[in-house]
Amino acid sequence: MDVTDMVPQIPVTVLTGFLGSGKTTLLNRILREDHGHKIAVVENEFGEENVDSTVLVQTDKEQIVQMSNGCICCTIRGDLSRVMTDLRHRRDRGEIEFDRVIIETTGVANPGPVAQTFFMDDAVAAFYRLDGVITLVDAKFGNDSLDKELEAQAQVGFADRIFLTKGDLVSTEELEALRTRLRAMNPRAPIKEAHMGEVEIADVLDIEGFNLNDILDVDPQFLTRRRTHDDHDHVARRHHHHHGDEIGSFIFTSYTPFDAFRLERFWGTITQVYGPDLLRYKGILYIEGTDRKMITQGVHMLVAADLADPWGPDERPMTKIVFIGRNLPEEAIITGLETCLVDAP
Repeated sequence: MDVTDMVPQIPVTVLTGFLGSGKTTLLNRILREDHGHKIAVVENEFGEENVDSTVLVQTDKEQIVQMSNGCICCTIRGDLSRVMTDLRHRRDRGEIEFDRVIIETTGVANPGPVAQTFFMDDAVAAFYRLDGVITLVDAKFGNDSLDKELEAQAQVGFADRIFLTKGDLVSTEELEALRTRLRAMNPRAPIKEAHMGEVEIADVLDIEGFNLNDILDVDPQFLTRRRTHDDHDHVARRHHHHHGDEIGSFIFTSYTPFDAFRLERFWGTITQVYGPDLLRYKGILYIEGTDRKMITQGVHMLVAADLADPWGPDERPMTKIVFIGRNLPEEAIITGLETCLVDAP
């Protein structure tokens, strides 16, 4: 067995949100609170403001800051893979100590490339695991950012958790309208409010958003039914994205099993053709010939799948997959998935 298989991986949380959404306020709270975690906060050089601290180590490429609660803050200027590997080596040498990492992306960044680092770079993936993407949305100016900036939409699409900040500056009706818009873009991410960075640490850490065994949970009240040729056994549920939004989502469900060979061939096709526009996709698959659930998820063209627990005695086997992406050809993907079912002609 490889040594890295026996060493627990360090969980990594990606914190994203457009400029002014309150990322620094949240980070300052995490870095000061007595929560018992030793967190390495990785900031890029385009942060909205620096975290208050005393410099511990400084080089030409980054500075590492030691906080009073045992956390550290690292300002990076360069390749994320190199920085993560360097942090690991410093930890191994006993120069710094941390048991988890939070990466703050710049407000104008798409979090996709950051997430991909933890799947594509073997050295990084051996030591770290991506736990989740947290997105902050400014309730006052969030709609304006979503209207004008595709990156802001991508941040919502990638999210495992969404926090609305500055909710006290808008009306209840405006806040609910923004919630509805965000749910249409990403139906799988719970939405909560955060006032002045006050969030439960458990809502940010150890959420296991990229855990294959995590149950896919989508709020059913925001799904609409689409009738098909076999309405009793096969239903595709979808979201229509908000008018003008390039990022949208839809959900495919079916009580008819997939033919594994057809599905593998089709999945390879859609990830190759539409991979750059597929932000996140995750689902439970009902596959013919096995009594176990198949769990799958992906980021762009990177796909992972594994067999999970058997279907329960009182559980009706079914497929449920959520797709989140940029101007995805919903009808084409749904039709293609339908052709992979065992009863398809």
